[in-house]
Amino acid sequence: MINSKKALLALEDGRTYDCRSFTGSGETRGEIVFNTSMSGYQEVLTDPSYRGQMVTMTYPLIGNYGVNPEDIESDRIQVSAFLVREYQAFPSNFRADSTLGDYLKSQNIMGVEELDTRALTLHIRTGGAMRAFISTEDLNPESLVKRAREIPSMAGLDLVKVVATRTPYYWEEGKPNPCGNIALNQSVWKHRGKKRSVIAFDFGIKYNILRCLEAAGFEVLVVPADTDAETVKAMQPDGVFLSNGPGDPEPVTYAVETIRQLLGYCPMFGICLGHQLLGLALGGKTYKLKFGHRGINQPVKNLLTGRIEITSQNHGFAVDTESLNPSDFEITHINLNDNTLEGFRHRKYPVFAVQYHPEASPGPHDAQYLFDEFKRLM
Repeated sequence: MINSKKALLALEDGRTYDCRSFTGSGETRGEIVFNTSMSGYQEVLTDPSYRGQMVTMTYPLIGNYGVNPEDIESDRIQVSAFLVREYQAFPSNFRADSTLGDYLKSQNIMGVEELDTRALTLHIRTGGAMRAFISTEDLNPESLVKRAREIPSMAGLDLVKVVATRTPYYWEEGKPNPCGNIALNQSVWKHRGKKRSVIAFDFGIKYNILRCLEAAGFEVLVVPADTDAETVKAMQPDGVFLSNGPGDPEPVTYAVETIRQLLGYCPMFGICLGHQLLGLALGGKTYKLKFGHRGINQPVKNLLTGRIEITSQNHGFAVDTESLNPSDFEITHINLNDNTLEGFRHRKYPVFAVQYHPEASPGPHDAQYLFDEFKRLM
């Protein structure tokens, strides 16, 4: 194959895997995780929640429908490397305008194939997500394992600052519309219609979340992660949305404090990292999962209705159920694979959150009601 180069993957625990790069020479590092989705690889690549991670796809054939400009979740590829069993270099799809390999190369992201992804996934399930290094230049196992062990741990890092927008923008007609910091200086947010107004905190927000908020009838202003509570209150929104994002929630102390100051001001809805930050703001605790939840087939039980939702998830941390005071919180959703917390709402404040991604539509519409619930609270 053109540009195919022999490569070696090394994990911090000493395990190595032979593979080949289908994007040419190079080397990269990151936390290695796996995703069980059978499709949606372009959404995975561009999801900011994967920042700094090497993603292994468990489905064996990847790249068969190419890539296109409509299925992105941010303005760039976020993963540090993309690992597959078999790469399909000749896609067949009327929407495709590029191959996966060319897409990765255009942003200097390493793509790896001929990797035993089944063995690697089983190893990660046993040993947990860990640091890893891939190289086409250094093929010495001992050297590469040493380099993997020298990678700083992602726990305790604030990755939100890396992926979040630095300036606010409106989300209109399916795309961002830059408005500059003038929007944050208005004493009252100028509503341009009769729609409910939502300020969406960008901790690494996915475009499809914004599409769903717009489809639900909201006027949406996306603001930087470090926007303070006074600025939000000055704009007088009808609701506040807390987005998904990468990494450990505990270092994002500025967001936790802002959320705490906004409690009771207006309805709040959190997804993924937003769920974890809201839990911290309300006095809860978070912890790192062994290998995380990443895929589009996670079963979640809605305790309010008894229904089972098939959900999309991408997170390595979770809120500790035992840390939440039952007199203040109502647990609304649990994961049926491991009984971890998937959703809660406050008994006093008009706030609720879920750990999974309702906008990703794996069900395909099992969780769309959450956006309607957000509107109802307003």
